[in-house]
Amino acid sequence: MLTFPVVAGVLEQGLVYSLMALGVFITFRILAFPDLSVDATFPLGAAVCAKMITSGYDPFLALIVSLAAGLIGGLLTGLLNTKLKISSLLAGILTMTALYSVNLRIMGRANIPLLRQPTFITILEETGLPQQYVPLLFFFSLVLIVKLVLDWFLHTEIGFALRATGDNPQMIRSLGVNTDAMKVLGLALANGLVALSGGLVAQYQGFADVGMGIGTIVAGLASVIIGEVLLHPQSVVMQVLSVIVGSMIYRLAIFLALRLGFAPTDLKLVTAVLVIIALAAPNLSRSRRQSKLLARLGKGVVNGVKPGGN
Repeated sequence: MLTFPVVAGVLEQGLVYSLMALGVFITFRILAFPDLSVDATFPLGAAVCAKMITSGYDPFLALIVSLAAGLIGGLLTGLLNTKLKISSLLAGILTMTALYSVNLRIMGRANIPLLRQPTFITILEETGLPQQYVPLLFFFSLVLIVKLVLDWFLHTEIGFALRATGDNPQMIRSLGVNTDAMKVLGLALANGLVALSGGLVAQYQGFADVGMGIGTIVAGLASVIIGEVLLHPQSVVMQVLSVIVGSMIYRLAIFLALRLGFAPTDLKLVTAVLVIIALAAPNLSRSRRQSKLLARLGKGVVNGVKPGGN
């Protein structure tokens, strides 16, 4: 039964992970760059955030530093690709591998609990807001701000250049745009959002773990693809919105899978199946329409009626 706490929990997770999905959207859809480093920048944000909180720093400051750490991680991937001419796939893998050790070095161990530590939830509760509404209101406000800023940025001159770099790099390069700089900028921005999501998740769940980023890229792709299949976005504004909606639908699907009896260890399989279905659905629908059209045309020819005739 879907009670308010259950629905609120699904929405909270969908919103907080939508920031990660937006990062994946920037790399895969806008830059056409298969960036695997997000599997490491997500726990990087969580590690930095947890370490700062346990060291006595403000939880909101910890989130800002997590964002900065993600920017640096994306910058590293971009420089490996653009300056050292390492392939995009391998550059992401190298960054992901290196950051695993960095994350362990930052935390000093594999897991940092945040029990009895101040988080954004405890701070906002002191303002008088009801405890059950605090995470939902905060995540909704933050995601709304990020969406509006991203919508605005992608319609600026730099944003258009960034989008064109993924669509047609030869053309935009001929216009004098430095596509390497655009790649580095896009990767830094994407991984900054991913790390910010990691920091938020660490405070929301009450711990940071070095392995919490495993499968991040697949979950992000699932959110992007599910949103596109459901909303069929025709503009950048709608594309960004579809990613957020897709993230919430994905988290709802995970919740329903657990309710149906799937073990938590099966969730990666469930995610893979969801991505396969979302990817295959448009192609199957298109093939079915083409088959019906061909059958209709063939029937017209058999009956002696020319296709398109009266």
